[in-house]
Amino acid sequence: MRARRWAMLTSDFDYPLPDELIAQAPAEPRDSCRLLVLHRSDGSLEHRVFADIAGYLHPGDLLVANRTRVLPARLMGRKHATGGVSETLLLARREDLDPYGSVWECLVNPGKRLKEGAVVEYRAGGIAAPADAPIVLTGEIIDFVEGSRGGRLVRFAPASGRSLDEAIHEAGRVPLPPYITSYGGDPEKYQTVYAMEEEHSAAAPTAGLHFTPELIERIKQRGVGWATVELEVGIDTFRLVTEEHAEDHAIHTERYHVPQETVDAIAAARAAGGRVIAVGTTSVRSLESAWDAEAGALAARENASTDLFLMPGSRFHVVDALITNFHVPKSTLMMLVSAFATREQIMAAYASAIDKRYRFLSFGDAMFIE
Repeated sequence: MRARRWAMLTSDFDYPLPDELIAQAPAEPRDSCRLLVLHRSDGSLEHRVFADIAGYLHPGDLLVANRTRVLPARLMGRKHATGGVSETLLLARREDLDPYGSVWECLVNPGKRLKEGAVVEYRAGGIAAPADAPIVLTGEIIDFVEGSRGGRLVRFAPASGRSLDEAIHEAGRVPLPPYITSYGGDPEKYQTVYAMEEEHSAAAPTAGLHFTPELIERIKQRGVGWATVELEVGIDTFRLVTEEHAEDHAIHTERYHVPQETVDAIAAARAAGGRVIAVGTTSVRSLESAWDAEAGALAARENASTDLFLMPGSRFHVVDALITNFHVPKSTLMMLVSAFATREQIMAAYASAIDKRYRFLSFGDAMFIE
């Protein structure tokens, strides 16, 4: 349990979110969504569209974005013993247990009825595939994940002639957040336009979904730099804090990378008097996790792990401004943005957004906090 640093309760980060404001599809084009600008200096608000973000960036500023790509991590299969439906969500490849990458940490549903040794079979196209469709992948439950909330270790085996990644792509699909219930469009819309080719995340860094290649180029032409980090977003991103006191919450651990070239770009921006502007809360957590307190400087990180929990009272050493989406009530992300601004400013901004019918959460509208 963390020592108490402040007197706020988890309920202090709650707000009434009407269901009809939870966006079920992305804006088209991406940068046509709305943008709420929050000026921390005085708490004032401006209502714009996201394409206007370029006008708030200055020559010498540096945008830092999370370039992770979402894995088709949702696998729908049938239990070998009974034929019953089972859902598996891939969270993290456990190369510490198998260097060949066949063991994954997963969420499995129904979890309680799948004991150690249970086998699930996955067909190309999922459970909607014809009964004679080939089984492309099998998964065997081998253990519980110690210290997790329902996590399982699953050993996967692809069908003959396929690699494991090929089998996952045949059987899986991109796992949209649970509050997106009616989207049937292109799953590529849940990827950023600058995402890397390799797929590692269970969820998208959604603040980056609003950028188009043309907007990025226009921003660069203004003399604004562009750098990247990688943080492998976990499904715990969508979980609410259930403890009464937020400090008691055990935040999930995620793997992240901050390359030396990004460290150098940040140093150059600082030297030129520019700001470091994080694209999304995952970029914030990457950069602030990479801060070396002893050296008083940012350090490159490769395959590092972070459980950094930023809440009111936390200090930000790297990030000067933040592009973000509107977040789930009582979530760690609400606490992070309340730490970056103030709780009062964030609650006022959210109330204004609800009053003006902004679209919320992953496919929703954006904020710029400067």
